[in-house]
Amino acid sequence: MRMLRAIFPHPVLTVLLTLVWLLLVNRFSLNSLLFGLILGTVLPWLTSTYWPDAPRLRHPLRVAEYVVVVLWDIVMANIAVARLILLRPDHSRSPGWVSVPVDLTDTTAIAVLANTITMTPGTVSADLTRDHSAILVHFLDAPDPESVRDEIKQRYERRLKEIFE
Repeated sequence: MRMLRAIFPHPVLTVLLTLVWLLLVNRFSLNSLLFGLILGTVLPWLTSTYWPDAPRLRHPLRVAEYVVVVLWDIVMANIAVARLILLRPDHSRSPGWVSVPVDLTDTTAIAVLANTITMTPGTVSADLTRDHSAILVHFLDAPDPESVRDEIKQRYERRLKEIFE
């Protein structure tokens, strides 16, 4: 077991990097798979000293649900942003900053939350407090900041808590 851990310090990352490589190549072949496995093995091994504590997934099957929710939200946000830019005049928009309190304790989960917010069109994570208790988020249009904050906590943070904590 120690030998496997020495070769694959982050096995989930190895699989993800291999899959990302196959998606980037955009065709499946034995050569692409082997090169993806080499990348997926070498990169985590080279960077393993920077991750002394590998993130532990408490409920790994919930990751698929989280990915589906995030992809759906990205598609819907793209449509909403396109409508906002094309159909609404500038003066009717309500851009603003919202501080989203964070109940997560796992640093990987907090990073995933911040990146999820940034990946969703119309929002960007701008800052994290020193004590990791809140993320400052800029919204392209947030007429009701409290409801937007609550939606982030309900849709993303709750699921990340189930996955990581």
